[in-house]
Amino acid sequence: MSIFSKICRKDVGAELFFPSIFVWGVGVGCFAATLNNFLVDIHHVGGTERGIMEFFRETPGVLLVFILAMLQRLTNWKILRLGIAFSLLAAGLLLIPTKFMGAVIFITIFSLGEHVVMPVRQVIAISIARSGKEGESQGLVTSAISAGTVVGSLIVAGVFFALPKWFGIEDIRLMYNTVWCIIMGLLIISIGLTFMGKIEDIKGRRPNLYFNKKFWRFYTLELFYGARKQVFLTFGPLLLIKAYSMDTKQIAMLFGVSALITAIFGGRLIGKLVDYFGYRNIMIYDTVILLVVCLLYGFADKIFPMHIAIYVVCITYILDMLISHAAMASYVYASTLSNSKEELTATLSSGISVNHVISVLVAIAGGVAYDKLGPAFLFGFAAVMSLANTLFAITIPKVKAN
Repeated sequence: MSIFSKICRKDVGAELFFPSIFVWGVGVGCFAATLNNFLVDIHHVGGTERGIMEFFRETPGVLLVFILAMLQRLTNWKILRLGIAFSLLAAGLLLIPTKFMGAVIFITIFSLGEHVVMPVRQVIAISIARSGKEGESQGLVTSAISAGTVVGSLIVAGVFFALPKWFGIEDIRLMYNTVWCIIMGLLIISIGLTFMGKIEDIKGRRPNLYFNKKFWRFYTLELFYGARKQVFLTFGPLLLIKAYSMDTKQIAMLFGVSALITAIFGGRLIGKLVDYFGYRNIMIYDTVILLVVCLLYGFADKIFPMHIAIYVVCITYILDMLISHAAMASYVYASTLSNSKEELTATLSSGISVNHVISVLVAIAGGVAYDKLGPAFLFGFAAVMSLANTLFAITIPKVKAN
């Protein structure tokens, strides 16, 4: 019996969905491992410029509920394909030489694709799962993406190692363009896989804007998650590049190691922990660990010598990436409150929009704080937010362990 048949129902497209998500993960992994150094090397960004870019890059998340409302007549599988297609288009546009704001527009289009894929991949994972295996199915999605990120990061590291060493190519822009072309090929394969067999493709209507008071705790958790995500995904790598002088190969390898550890110990394991211990307990333990992560990020260089601090921060980055996947606990929590798959889709997309409202504010404020007050202040503030998140998670109603 395959892993898909153990977790998912028969003839619903699991054998197509998870490989497609894996290849998508390889493409997104290439993009993530390249983006931060691309912005510094080609467009010479600092904290403020990085914040401005993130403001626009996260805008599709704020508007996601309205974007999905416009696509309400499409099935989740068709929306999945469309999201991948947006990112495919953006990778092609990045081949065009442009100034900073042009790059911001192209990166925002790529982000639009990522955000469109986010809720539907979770809903598809839940909808194709066997009863009681919803968390593990989501964990398998996380593992597929993480495994893809490992491969994508290795590809980026290989490109930036091989082109100058073996082919004598020193043009940094050509190296980045090579990565964009690879991403395009991967996303074409990801879309193609979804057409290669039988799937359960049910059309469902989603409301234009869906907020229900029974989900208020879920929306609040998304606010905390949005702030946390923005600080670490945006300013964590910037800290490594600016303060610790890590180049593209080093960042790509760090991303790859992080994704490998997540693929082995993260996705399915966290999914099983959510199913076994309950979403409430995972939410609490996650935010307690996050408090330590925040403090190490912000103060490692003040506690340790620089040659040790860089390893501490890299380990902290890996730990943060690992525990960030515990966010799936809130999705399971939302699913227990939902009366239908359509309501769950609408709730998850609304939740993503909620967490992106705070994300765009944190992007601008965080960029200014990074430049004016320093990373220690920024990550210290994140530590305070993680403590508040812990206290709120305690208010979630208790659930029995399985």
